[in-house]
Amino acid sequence: MLIRRELPADVDAIAEVHRSAFAPLTPPGSEPVEAGLVAALRASSAWIPALSLVAEDRDGTVAGHVVATRGTIESAPALGLGPLGVRPDLQRTGVGAALMHAVLGAADALDESVVVLLGHLDYYPRFGFVPAADLGIAPDVAEWAPHFQARALTAHRPGVRGVFRYAPPFYEIG
Repeated sequence: MLIRRELPADVDAIAEVHRSAFAPLTPPGSEPVEAGLVAALRASSAWIPALSLVAEDRDGTVAGHVVATRGTIESAPALGLGPLGVRPDLQRTGVGAALMHAVLGAADALDESVVVLLGHLDYYPRFGFVPAADLGIAPDVAEWAPHFQARALTAHRPGVRGVFRYAPPFYEIG
């Protein structure tokens, strides 16, 4: 498996990865919002090309995708992670973990300070995520608090505390 930056030729394959990965969680007859969210993020000023990564399988086919985009804690820059999607036939094979390690390493290399996400409490702690409140970070939507997690990176400044806001497309998804 190869983890690399997204290329323009990957756009359709990335959308399909997210459609197939999130279809089981989507009401019948509805389109998963994640594919549209990635497209909206890509078109926004929050997009950071170096933090949109794909996993290729042995045949060079896109097997998974992860993205982190610009968000803020009060006025300080931070990253919002997601979505993370893996083709259903390759879920639970390490593709998602490889993407997580790669995006966190890339964010750290870019001197980002912290990554936040809304996610499963049994999955993300293995990558160093803790309840965001432990780092003094709160979501701007109170209902998110139980699943709101953060990961401090090398450049983390403990004094940066407050309310996190995702990139605008996160609030526009249906």
